[in-house]
Order: sequence, then C-alpha cells, then structure tokens
Amino acid sequence: MTGPPLKVMQWVNTEDCALMTSIPTGAYVKVIGSLLYYSGQRSLLAKDIRHIKDLNEITSHMLEVVQAQMQLSGKVFDVNMNTPAASLSGRLRGGHPEGMLPNGLSTTQGQVLQVIRRFSVHEHGISLCDLKSQLDSLMTMDIRTSLAVLLNEGHVFCTIDEHHFKSAVQ
Repeated sequence: MTGPPLKVMQWVNTEDCALMTSIPTGAYVKVIGSLLYYSGQRSLLAKDIRHIKDLNEITSHMLEVVQAQMQLSGKVFDVNMNTPAASLSGRLRGGHPEGMLPNGLSTTQGQVLQVIRRFSVHEHGISLCDLKSQLDSLMTMDIRTSLAVLLNEGHVFCTIDEHHFKSAVQ
C-alpha cells in the first residue's frame, strides 16, 4: 500500500524449507532485505519474511513513510503541522540546520550521493572502488558509513552485488 508492487526473492536451503511456516495469501508480511536493480527491474532479495499479526505495525509503517517523505522534501513540522521554533533558531542563512543539507543528509552523505547520482546513468551504477577514487578526499570509513545511511534510508540501492550502487532518485 505504500509503494508499487515489487518482486521479492528469498533463497533458502532445503533444511530451512521445513522450518518455514506457510503464510496465507493476502496476509500482511514484513520483508527485510536488499533492494537490487538488474536488467532494468527492481527486486528485493529477502533476508527475512515475517507474518504481521498486530495491525499496529501497519499503522506504524504508514507513519514512517509519511515521515520519510517529509524528510526528503526538507519540511520540518511538529505534531500539529506547525514549523517548530527550535528548528528555526538552529538554522543557517541557507535554511538548513548546521552541517545538514536540505534532504536531512550530512555534507559527507550528500557528497557520496551526488557521485552515485552522477554514475547512475551507467547500467550497473558505480562500484565502491570507483566511488572511493572519485571521493579521494574522504576517508574510506566515512564513505562506508555514508553508504550505510543512504542504503538504509532508500536514497541508493545495490545493483549487481553489494559493491555497486545506483541512486533511487535521479
């Protein structure tokens, strides 16, 4: 309900098949995995699929989607949809909190995302090695940390393996 249909794949061993419980058709599930892009198709490589029994999890997910959209659009609101005074006082001339870009990313994360976007025109995106050479002024650990944040927040996704990346939004 919060995104377009997505093909999900899960690789299991024969021993794991016996342990898997069947989930009824039409039931809500929570899938945790890696977003992949291959041959022009997005798919999800599932690491865990869990049946949702408490419908509060669905409500919570919808709220997380709204929050993520607000972060991506750069809007900050309190619970009453007012701009909080605290967020205004800590802003610079540019209108963002110090050290943060309009999309809520740090400067380093923004640099990593910018390079990945530039290389997203290529079929497989950019490799980690090429990313490091493009950002030679940054430490490898900072690049890896930024990648983890960008992957977790859905700004980038893996393509042919865990070391090739593309931007989710051009």
